[in-house]
Amino acid sequence: MSETVLITGGAGFIGRFVAAELLARGNRVRVLDSLIPQVHGEVDGSKMLSPDADLIRADVRDKAAVAGALKGVDSVIHLAAEVGVGQSMYEVERYTSTNDVGTAVLFEALIDNPVRRVVTASSMSIYGEGLYRDADGASVEDAERKGLRDGLSNWEPVDAQGRPLSPVATPEWKRPNLSSIYALNKYVQERTTHIMAAPYGIEGVCLRLFNVYGPGQALSNPYTGVLAIFASRLLNGQQPMIFEDGEQRRDFVHVSDVARAFADALVDPRAVGGTFNIGSGHDRSVTEVATELARAMGKNDLTPIIVGKARIGDIRHCFCDTTLAAERLDFRAQQDFGEGLAALADWVGEQTATDKVEQMRAELDARGLVA
Repeated sequence: MSETVLITGGAGFIGRFVAAELLARGNRVRVLDSLIPQVHGEVDGSKMLSPDADLIRADVRDKAAVAGALKGVDSVIHLAAEVGVGQSMYEVERYTSTNDVGTAVLFEALIDNPVRRVVTASSMSIYGEGLYRDADGASVEDAERKGLRDGLSNWEPVDAQGRPLSPVATPEWKRPNLSSIYALNKYVQERTTHIMAAPYGIEGVCLRLFNVYGPGQALSNPYTGVLAIFASRLLNGQQPMIFEDGEQRRDFVHVSDVARAFADALVDPRAVGGTFNIGSGHDRSVTEVATELARAMGKNDLTPIIVGKARIGDIRHCFCDTTLAAERLDFRAQQDFGEGLAALADWVGEQTATDKVEQMRAELDARGLVA
């Protein structure tokens, strides 16, 4: 089925891969993107976007621009968002305006310009801490870390009796535990999609993305994905900087797999009304990932700096249970992590980037957001 698809935020890192995937499947692609400098500073999304995509440079909060972009469109992939847990904790208005108001503007425009389906990008951040099991084997959905501001020597969540909890893969049924403004924004985007779609005859789908990586990330944006931040440091001859003790575990999924998930979710009838985790199904420590990336970039001497402090809003462990996406979307990540990391290292080696990690840490420190 060939359609005209609007991708909001489609000139960004993930959006460019989604556009390419949709075009390869015979669709027509229209992109609405504001090309903000923080994201597109050294990676010009408009130049990296396929020439076969129609680019409209506009803000997702611009009602007239969004309504115009929807003319003649059959379906929408909604990616437009400010991204970054740490920055969201002090640029609250900017994040909430772009993410929540922007989504509201989109769906209000869809009332008069309905489409067949909208697939909205959500985030694993809405879970807060991932799912855990206690010493008795019971599931713990609301794990918290107490006393971060007091300087923990043990970063792991514990139960009410002080016993350690064991992290397990996080499924979609886990209750949200919103620990940052960004997480709150993404949850609002999810709920807006599901609340607004059905009453207007639109099929709504949400994908909760885990840690997406691959070539084309914004290397000079210190609030983007952790692999891009590490890559920028290494490219500039600096050691990767890791908060806490580096043993926090995450799920890293390649952007090509994520693009395929969006394209499939746009057409699979089983996706309608659903919210799905999109990850690799494999968890790795942050230190392990930083070390492997340094090795792939030929920077073995640049071992990670373990900061020993936490950022307020960060969580300890959260990695992906992929069962539902496999059952309902036939989605399984295909990209081998080692091969994907090698390709990322090759791409990074051809780039230039400004390392702004120290600036980012100073901004968080100045606002009391580093414990």
